[in-house]
Amino acid sequence: MELVLCKWVFAFLLSCLLIFTVVCSVEGIHGDSKVRGVNLGGWLVVEGWIKPSLFDGIPNGDMLDGTYVQLKSVTLQKYVSAENGGGMNVTVDRDIPSSWETFTLWRVSESEFQFRTSQGQFLTCDGDGGSVSSTAESPSRTETFYVERNNNRVHLKLNSGTYLQASMANQLTADYPSTPGWDDNAATFELMIVANNLHGDFQLANGYRHDKAKEVLKKHRNSFITVEDFDFLYRHGINAVRIPVGWWIAFDPNPPAPFIGGCLEALDNAFTWAQAYSIKCIIDLHAALGSQNGMEHSASRDGSTGWPTSPDYISKTLDVIEFLASRYAKHPALLGIELLNEPSAANVPLDILLSYYKQGYQIVRKYSSTAYVIVCQRIGNADPLELFQANIGSLNIVVDLHYYNLFDPFFVNLNTTDNIQFIFKSRQTQLQALNSANGPLIFIGEWVNEWNVTSGSQRDYQDFGRAQLEVYNEASFGWAYWTLKNDRKHWDFEWNIRNNYLQLGDSPAVKISNGRTLLGLACSCFVLHAIL
Repeated sequence: MELVLCKWVFAFLLSCLLIFTVVCSVEGIHGDSKVRGVNLGGWLVVEGWIKPSLFDGIPNGDMLDGTYVQLKSVTLQKYVSAENGGGMNVTVDRDIPSSWETFTLWRVSESEFQFRTSQGQFLTCDGDGGSVSSTAESPSRTETFYVERNNNRVHLKLNSGTYLQASMANQLTADYPSTPGWDDNAATFELMIVANNLHGDFQLANGYRHDKAKEVLKKHRNSFITVEDFDFLYRHGINAVRIPVGWWIAFDPNPPAPFIGGCLEALDNAFTWAQAYSIKCIIDLHAALGSQNGMEHSASRDGSTGWPTSPDYISKTLDVIEFLASRYAKHPALLGIELLNEPSAANVPLDILLSYYKQGYQIVRKYSSTAYVIVCQRIGNADPLELFQANIGSLNIVVDLHYYNLFDPFFVNLNTTDNIQFIFKSRQTQLQALNSANGPLIFIGEWVNEWNVTSGSQRDYQDFGRAQLEVYNEASFGWAYWTLKNDRKHWDFEWNIRNNYLQLGDSPAVKISNGRTLLGLACSCFVLHAIL
């Protein structure tokens, strides 16, 4: 009787283990069922909020590319305005500033700037005695102005040395007769920094200029992520890293200005370290040519989204995917390639995105029949099901969702309990529906143990993190925390682990191991009773 019972237990456990392995396993993740990953954000694609000190040495650092500024005449007490947002004359006649009175900086040097209007034209002046208009579609020397600065007061002058002034006729003209001082004169303007939010690769490289930027970035790339970090991840049960890269990596070591080479060597190092620690790599194209979302992590120069408007940008981005696939497809540490990070729903039409994804899938398949091809959901008002219904590819397709209890007014007033209930009621429900949709695998490619709860205790953070892990472990492909290192401690995976704010618990590897232990016990029981 005991022998029969033990045989039944053995068969049952074997069946359960086989079912679990078949349903939940991700190819290439040795010993684990799914991805338990961490993003290496802020390393090969710069995000200033992750490491603000990278920008500390830039002269006029509050006047980087993409900064929004307004200019107010100190004598007229009126704002400089591009009529209709651009394409017409420039006046100095507005009492209250709005979009027409707000200009985006393009930085040429620490003292030379171009001013872009809200409709995309540039301020321009033909020369001495001329009036300034906003009619230039692209900038050159006649659209470049020298800016002399004394705290929040500035003078603007042409290459010839002539200063601009606000005339009594409310025009902006290049005819101030002498060198102005800093008193209340017609050539002096009050400079207001409306927003200085972009701190990406473009801003860093163009702010420092090439030689200094190369020095800063070389030091950063060699120290921010090291082999010791992979040892830390391995020891804490992490089996994959998602590595953001920018399009310029395909042109290493001499990418187009102002971008700085060196990313490719660092990525090669990451693959070597990953292989040594049995960690898999997901290459994530975080920044596409022209920017797919206007954010600093897409290397946007000024917040605009040019990628979907240019077939040339899209074609060259596919060339970058081909470069990455051809270089890493056969590397044993490669798990997958993410074709594009966070395309904007407001600016990237679905048909253009799906066409790009399908072409990107075919490119990766040309070099690998097994590498996962990861497609990211559009950010903003977009339904993840739009990617399920698109028939992008037939093998090893993954949809990447980013789950943050942040960045939306909905989360502002939620307390600890509200946030945790949202994870279970909304996120878990969506994941379960997508998992059962008979489509691509699901990847929570970015999440963080941070929220808008300002008074959260360590226990609150532990409970919030535990809820997220419980739910995100249900994702059929797995998850990746954003990010390994961060100046903001609750975004910093390493800090969270070392300080016990995030408790990973048993990994799928441990669960499988436990299952194998049970199976081993069953086998031992079977053998023992057979002998007896």
